[in-house]
Amino acid sequence: MARVTPHDALADALGALGATLRHHRDLGVTELPLEGSYLLGPEETLQAQEKALQGCRRCRLCEGRTTIVFGSGNPRAEFVVIGEAPGADEDAQGLPFVGRAGQLLTRMLEARKVELSRDEAFVTNTVKCRPPSNRNPEADELAACAPFLAAQLAALQPKVILSLGSVATQSLLGTKEPIGKLRGRVHSYGSAVLIPTFHPAFLLRNPGDEYKRLAWEDLQLARREYDKRRTR
Repeated sequence: MARVTPHDALADALGALGATLRHHRDLGVTELPLEGSYLLGPEETLQAQEKALQGCRRCRLCEGRTTIVFGSGNPRAEFVVIGEAPGADEDAQGLPFVGRAGQLLTRMLEARKVELSRDEAFVTNTVKCRPPSNRNPEADELAACAPFLAAQLAALQPKVILSLGSVATQSLLGTKEPIGKLRGRVHSYGSAVLIPTFHPAFLLRNPGDEYKRLAWEDLQLARREYDKRRTR
């Protein structure tokens, strides 16, 4: 194995800093506090973010949660999956998409002509705490969690974002258009592209072949974009 020299390490750190600053610029951020955390690698950055998030009381969802569900997966992933909110299983285990919808998500990613393992992706939600009775997150709750999601994406610097369902997609794109009109297209999102599709929970409630086929087409589109853009 080649020895990593101090020069190589410095070059990598400066490259990561430059990429992070460009990502913030693309998201519209014009000022950043000067802190050493910007020189951390993605693993350390995500760990620090998750630690800082513990005990969060920025919105009413803190009152009923068991666990903050930060996200899980490859900290160097260039493919990120974003849903709307944790459910009961996720709240109990502290991990995203581990219930029936999560099992379907795994199968969707592993489907023929998609063939993505969850080990090479990072999976998270727009809000990190379970809404009561699995209702949709409300606007103020989405706004309270938005900085945490933005920080995750800045650390990950994904090339492709797969957004699941109308809540996540509308929140990320700042639109009211329904998922049926947003899906099937590639949307610009900073230095990444965002591809919407149906939420696995919706597919479980609507098991017909039509929605299954459309979701598979979306995932194939995401795979093609990933193959074009990935650097690792």
